[in-house]
Amino acid sequence: MSSEAFPDTAIATMSRNHAPARRITSATQIFEALKAEIVAARLEPGTPLTDRTLVERFGVSRTPVREALIRLAEIGLVDVRPQFGTFVSRVPVNAIPEAVLVRKALEGITVEKAAEMAAPERLDALELTVRRQKAAAAVQDKDAFHEADEAFHARIADLAGHPGIWTLLAQVKVQIDRARRLTLPVLGRMEQVIGEHETILACIAKNDAMGAKNAMMVHLGAVIPDVAELKGRYPNYFV
Repeated sequence: MSSEAFPDTAIATMSRNHAPARRITSATQIFEALKAEIVAARLEPGTPLTDRTLVERFGVSRTPVREALIRLAEIGLVDVRPQFGTFVSRVPVNAIPEAVLVRKALEGITVEKAAEMAAPERLDALELTVRRQKAAAAVQDKDAFHEADEAFHARIADLAGHPGIWTLLAQVKVQIDRARRLTLPVLGRMEQVIGEHETILACIAKNDAMGAKNAMMVHLGAVIPDVAELKGRYPNYFV
């Protein structure tokens, strides 16, 4: 959180028992809005992001716009080209296998822990995310499907007692998410993901830690062959 939101003098006088309310800045709102649109491919690679256009769109000054663009550049979602401008980046294919390895390592830990610790009464929220995915798939709502997918994995981290792992992974997997969103128009892909989630859920419900981990590895590994196919189908999206 920026020092502007809470000056040192204010921090010094705050009670230990009362945490400050989180202040959402204009820069953060712009960052989150643009990030969501880039990941969902509503802003395609190569799309210019000009200060003037974004200032008009969000009704803010140039300062939060530039802060948001800097943050997007830091996570690889935009390219800043001096003398030319700022553009939505392509998906770097070479970065995806490494991100998948990180996901497998960390989600392997969380799903094992979740399976070891899970009690039937704690699985309601996890089961609900699968039902939400089925409902989204039935009407081909890609955004709702993706949101439920995120909630499924986040809930596993919660069940494991390590919600911070999912927070970390949200930064690591951003390029994976961009590629995965392109797979959803593929016939049967939503159903395949749901089936993989149901297998993971069944293993967790049986406290089968090794089965849950193996199912998660299969699920997360599916993105690698997908990318090879997607690169041929969407050559302008990848680099």
